[in-house]
Amino acid sequence: MTHMQRTPSRLLAAAALLAAAGVAQAGRIDLSTPEGATVAMRKVQCSVKDNEPVIYYWNGGMWSRVEGEPDRKLFHVEAMNIRACVTVKDPVKGTGWRLVSRELLLYMDPKTREVLKTWVNPWTGKTVNVLHIANDPVNQPPMFPVGRDGQPVKWSADTLGDQWWLTLTIPLFYPNPLAGPYQDYIGGKYHATEMFNFLGDVSDLVNDKRNTANVRVAWVRQSNWLPWMEMGGRQGLVYFHTTGRKIDRYEDLPAVLRHEIETNYPQYKSPPPGDDTRPNETSWTYFQKQVPPPAPAKRH
Repeated sequence: MTHMQRTPSRLLAAAALLAAAGVAQAGRIDLSTPEGATVAMRKVQCSVKDNEPVIYYWNGGMWSRVEGEPDRKLFHVEAMNIRACVTVKDPVKGTGWRLVSRELLLYMDPKTREVLKTWVNPWTGKTVNVLHIANDPVNQPPMFPVGRDGQPVKWSADTLGDQWWLTLTIPLFYPNPLAGPYQDYIGGKYHATEMFNFLGDVSDLVNDKRNTANVRVAWVRQSNWLPWMEMGGRQGLVYFHTTGRKIDRYEDLPAVLRHEIETNYPQYKSPPPGDDTRPNETSWTYFQKQVPPPAPAKRH
């Protein structure tokens, strides 16, 4: 859930709509300015108060798609991302912010909602160990009133009355960290698409007395088979379909998530430090760290 800085290039007439709604008033955040858009996006992502923890929670399911057979619901999923922002300054781009976060997603039995340790692969019949998503960190580069293209940042959400919503589609295609050096010759690219919908109230977003904005979120992800499923080169893919929102406190997380965090992932009770410089973790790099590569076959 960490690609909010990649906003769409289109910009609707947000400033005019806000003025018509009576919310672009003195003493409030002005979304028509690059500075206002930067602060608003920070309120969507985290808090305008440095190092103040903010939590996104979402749940839903993961399905398979294989040509010639109906889609199967493989797992129920429960997930959270705990994050914070810190102020950063640039002599050219001005005052901006940087986000640091950790992300946890649990794979659960779709009927019993039990957190799974093993799973019987219905295509291979093999029992495999389940590796939950525990990506630490999932950080973002700084966002400033001046974008990477050198142009002023614009608030690019759609707005109608007192509601705003932002739709992001992020195609991903890059070398798979689990594959060998000949990916361009034989394939092996990581191929996925992340799709986000964010929704909130304009009056809440532009209120400069609030540190953070109330946000509802939907997340859809389509990707290759997960590596721990041991599907080899079988045809097919998986997709997630989930919804959620920002929550006020760690204690508001469902009991199943709190139990797993307190038992197995205690660092997820707080975000990383604001000056965290570690490279980002993904499901694939996490798998690489947790599962040693198989020994090479002996030659006779």
